[in-house]
Amino acid sequence: MSRLRIGIDVGGTNTDAVLVDDHDTVLAAEKTPTTSEPLDGIRAVLTAILDGVDRAKVDQVMLGTTHPANAVIQRRGLSEVGVLRLAAPTSFAVRPGAAWPADLRAQVLGPVAIVGGGFEYDGREIAPLDEGAIREFAARCARGGVRAVAVSGVFAPASTEHEERAADILAAELGATARISLSHEVGSLGLLERENATILNAALQEVAHRVVDGFRAALNHHDLDVDAFLTQNDGTLMAADQAARLPVLTLGSGPTNSMRGACALAGLSEAVVIDVGGTSADAGVLVDGFPRESTAAVEVGGVRTNFRMPDLISIGLGGGSVVRPGEGDVTVGPDSVGYRVAEAALTRGGDTLTLSDISAVAGRLTGFGRQEPAGGIDPRIVKLALDWVDAEIDRMTTRMKSSRHALPLIAVGGGSHLVADAVRGASRVVRPEHHAVANAYGAAIAEASGAVDRVIRFAGDDRQSSLDEARRAAADAAVAAGADPHAVRVTSLTEIPLTYVPGKASRVLVKAAGPLRTRRSR
Repeated sequence: MSRLRIGIDVGGTNTDAVLVDDHDTVLAAEKTPTTSEPLDGIRAVLTAILDGVDRAKVDQVMLGTTHPANAVIQRRGLSEVGVLRLAAPTSFAVRPGAAWPADLRAQVLGPVAIVGGGFEYDGREIAPLDEGAIREFAARCARGGVRAVAVSGVFAPASTEHEERAADILAAELGATARISLSHEVGSLGLLERENATILNAALQEVAHRVVDGFRAALNHHDLDVDAFLTQNDGTLMAADQAARLPVLTLGSGPTNSMRGACALAGLSEAVVIDVGGTSADAGVLVDGFPRESTAAVEVGGVRTNFRMPDLISIGLGGGSVVRPGEGDVTVGPDSVGYRVAEAALTRGGDTLTLSDISAVAGRLTGFGRQEPAGGIDPRIVKLALDWVDAEIDRMTTRMKSSRHALPLIAVGGGSHLVADAVRGASRVVRPEHHAVANAYGAAIAEASGAVDRVIRFAGDDRQSSLDEARRAAADAAVAAGADPHAVRVTSLTEIPLTYVPGKASRVLVKAAGPLRTRRSR
């Protein structure tokens, strides 16, 4: 019996869903405007694509959502966080949250303590864990009613022992309802960026639990007895329970879903992908079918972090972007009517000139609405607006490439009609079938993954055995995340020699991924 999967992506403008079979063939697709209560959109698309479907055949549903990202950007729904750094007697010069935007720091940071603990890069202990100071910190959190705590230790990815012991102490002092985030679960080696990511993760846990609870309620409403997953920043999956605990790993999942979906729909593994929505356009590059990851620190809501994120350029260019004619020129965005484009745009009877109106008048967009209201637009305005769009698309394409060779450009998303048929720097423009719901398709075909980021000291001839052990650890992590153990594979291995530390040592990053185990294969 063919099994079915559902992919859902909640964007700022639209909520998309696809139903696919064992062969990843799209059986049904739906797009509906996102509302002020995003979970309404999930219920609506499930109702549409499940019409006439035997729900017993559906065994997996994957969700990509902008809820956590929007919470950080809009400073909405974030919890106060107690911050515990395990690093004394070092690291007092830069306090936690020192470089954060003032409004976010005031909203999120609660009690802060830097106590004895942490390790060297090779796992040697810097100082014993100061358990008494941790209990004093827990008491301050309890007195202030702070239930979310972020714990970050120096070189915690090299040894998790102190962070895990600190978590045990905090749980004992604060009770079972405390939400404790550990840095080695969310970030890589750099302490400050990893600490920032851990604080954001702790601040987002209430938001994440509401999302996961709402997601499950929508599934129950439709009598779906399924395995539920959320997509991660790198295009792979986490179980819903894990996503509720590690929401910071979902912050960049939207663009990644689009890129993975574009790759599969177009049958290309090396390409530039531009996803144009209602408010923004995101450009990235596919390498071996996965988005190229950023090697630099990534800013989220003004905060530097170092968790896995795709290498993207994002600008305010979308179907709902507002166009304002000026003296001999036009201004486009960055504001947008967003999900209200269907009622606010001129060609839909509204009173706002948008890029969708421009595209409709120019013939790039068909079937959007009536042409008469926009027919009165000065042709010069149409040309100036399209010249601006084309120049921005050209610039994004050129910036994302890492070589002079032209790559195919895959245009996806509900606003991809804005991408011209010829783009400078691209060998061709590809618009695959179902390109408007590529993000939901990317979620539906996502795989489970595991990653290892550690410092390895090499001695004698054991380099290869150390790398093999790192590969096995990444594969085991992927299997633990739900990958089929018979199909898991290492997708990338990066070795960075550390010439500034004693001895032969390298930072090794390994990623493994594989298709999800089905209920039948367990």
